[in-house]
Amino acid sequence: MPTAQMPSFTFVNAAAVREVLNANPGNVIDLVRRAYVLHGRGATVNPRSSFLRFPGSPRDRAIALPAAVDGEFRAAGLKWISSFPGNIDHGIPRASAVIVLNDRETGFPMACLESSLISAHRTAASAVLAADHLAGDRRGSRIGFVGAGFIGGHIQRYLMSRRWPQTAISIHDREPARAERFADRLRRAGLRAVSVRDSAEEVVAESELVVLATTSATPYLLEPSLFAHHPLVLHISLRDLGPKVILDSVNVVDDRDHCQRENTSTHLAAQENGDDSFLHGTIPELLEGTFRPRPGVTTVVSPFGLGMLDIALADFVLRRAVADGLLTTCSGFFDGAGEEAVWPSLAGERTGIVHDGSTR
Repeated sequence: MPTAQMPSFTFVNAAAVREVLNANPGNVIDLVRRAYVLHGRGATVNPRSSFLRFPGSPRDRAIALPAAVDGEFRAAGLKWISSFPGNIDHGIPRASAVIVLNDRETGFPMACLESSLISAHRTAASAVLAADHLAGDRRGSRIGFVGAGFIGGHIQRYLMSRRWPQTAISIHDREPARAERFADRLRRAGLRAVSVRDSAEEVVAESELVVLATTSATPYLLEPSLFAHHPLVLHISLRDLGPKVILDSVNVVDDRDHCQRENTSTHLAAQENGDDSFLHGTIPELLEGTFRPRPGVTTVVSPFGLGMLDIALADFVLRRAVADGLLTTCSGFFDGAGEEAVWPSLAGERTGIVHDGSTR
């Protein structure tokens, strides 16, 4: 049997990831669409995410998302992402992440990519993809952002890349200065009717498309009457809406099983309802046409975040980075000698074992 060549290990840093993703927003959305379709057809392996939490720090967490995507991708790996909201107060990002991709033939880790950018792009692309299909030709032009951080900014960029009409934009953030910075960036991008609001409720009330991208750990939008005008809600942070709002809406998730845990709003609603019959469709079903949007109702999209999207997008970034020469390769990273390497080292050691089986 021929001996397989030991793989090298490749690093793709944030600058390279940013260059690839910023140059290809249309490709990213199409890639996310194709990955969702494969997931709906059973061509992915997507175990439940594992949450590492820290006693005394309830807002902090690190999450491991292993996944594999077959079909056109044949990619596998692990995303390891942390969220420490207090970082923002110290001038560094809330989230940090890496993705390790594994070679599908040997199982060896073959690349490590900076992944906070990959995570943000896949989150934004999946949200806007769902919004495109749910809104169709009835795209609302009054858009509201609750949460003016990194993820909200990426969602806005993808909305602009998809040419969503934006006649008015409302923004609220628990840090008014952050909301003002977000608004200023939008104005510099050429958007004129941009307003900062004092409450999330104000933003919801005047928006046809609502983007919830906060770090909230518990629901704070509790009354269905807030949504009487039936907006489309991109519930990205997953824990903003009370169970009554969820149960009063049409609900679309990325995966029925994954969203029913970790005290998400849909998890709380299932506990209150006794079952998950309020989950009306998934994003793969929406893309395949087996679930169709219903006009004239509040529709909530709650994507838990599937690791298979991160792995598919990381595979795309790696291939582009290789083609464009945007990576660092480390040869000799792995130990290729295996068990044979044990014996020379033992031969030179004093083990204390003598031939009669006794020890000195």
